[in-house]
Amino acid sequence: MEKIGGITCSIEKGPLQGVLQVPGDKSISHRSVMFGAIAEGTSKISGFLAGEDCLSTIRIFSQLGVDIQRNGTDVIVTSPGIASWENPDVALDAGNSGTTARLLLGILAGSPVTAEITGDRYLCKRPMRRVTDPLSEMGASFTTDNEDGTLPLTVKGTKLSSILYKMPIASAQVKSAILLAGFSAEGTTVVTEKTTSRDHTERMLQQFGADIESYGNSVTIRGGQNLHATDVTVPGDISSAAFFMCAAAMIDGSSVTFENVGLNPTRTGIIDVLKEMGARLSIEKKSSDKGEPFGEVTVEANKLHAMEIGGDLIPRLIDELPVIALLATQAEGTTIIKDAEELRVKETDRIEAVCTELKKLGAAIESTHDGMRITGPTPLKGAMLSSYGDHRLGMMAAIASLITEGAVEIEDAGCIDVSYPGFFDHLHSLKQ
Repeated sequence: MEKIGGITCSIEKGPLQGVLQVPGDKSISHRSVMFGAIAEGTSKISGFLAGEDCLSTIRIFSQLGVDIQRNGTDVIVTSPGIASWENPDVALDAGNSGTTARLLLGILAGSPVTAEITGDRYLCKRPMRRVTDPLSEMGASFTTDNEDGTLPLTVKGTKLSSILYKMPIASAQVKSAILLAGFSAEGTTVVTEKTTSRDHTERMLQQFGADIESYGNSVTIRGGQNLHATDVTVPGDISSAAFFMCAAAMIDGSSVTFENVGLNPTRTGIIDVLKEMGARLSIEKKSSDKGEPFGEVTVEANKLHAMEIGGDLIPRLIDELPVIALLATQAEGTTIIKDAEELRVKETDRIEAVCTELKKLGAAIESTHDGMRITGPTPLKGAMLSSYGDHRLGMMAAIASLITEGAVEIEDAGCIDVSYPGFFDHLHSLKQ
């Protein structure tokens, strides 16, 4: 039932059963519109995620003079090419989307466009220097009134030079911004990471005809290229599926099958964790001639045990860590999450937020400088939880309501629409 200030989750307890097609992958949806806008011609996108973040991307590239038509999850992008983009009349508002803002900085840095980029109150607090500093080394021009380099800021497109850049942290957004600037720069740009982050940008650039090579933890792109319009099929978002995967794993008698879900190996850390913690999984991979791998995944409940999550695994499940922390409250032993400092600069400080909210439910959880320690299994009780305006925390709270004694009320549950419109409909469908 609806409540002022949020949603009260009082869902019948018991197993989850059924088949689910989760919405399209958020990261891939963003990039499909961006790269279709850079390319000259018409690109057709199917399976697009019509969440608030991705709609922000559509609005922004429409303001740059790109014709974008959307019919549900089908999108047609017709562009004159980046060289013919228009200067926008107003600031480009990325809303809550860090992906939109950071990749846009890289794209516009070498474009003919001058534009101000802004966002909502949460995005305007998130760090941007991790992007603007390396782009400035390439010759990019940024101005802002904020001493900490946060949004809003203005980018003036200019001639760029290539760079050899070693990433201090694994971040697909930062890597992508540099690669997209390198696409417009003179010479060859090389980005090297300590640990490989998600590679959707590299895969899709190749799909749009770019000359880009990956070897080890390094990616090389030659400047001065053109993209060619193409068609893109967006698979289901495994980060969204993860919430229901964890629910199925920890609620006795559950069995949920996820159709056409993305199985990019840089994103499947959640599957590795569920297997190691003891959940029953079966995976049927589907062929993909180009673009992203996908398949069918079935998750069934089983007795769970604790594990240590860190190192190279973290970039492959960084967005799933809030619900993994909830899962760990029902596992035998102490689960340790480490090397996850990046959680502190997401939509909110997800380390402190997750610990604060799960403690309200009675969880035995403590924060560390780079993660959390969770001891289980622990019975949880209902409480009022805050989403902090963060869609991942809102979904974590909703999944928690399936195992609490008493209802969970979520403040600002509407933020879930950022990445998963229809989340509550899907939740109820698995209880029928």
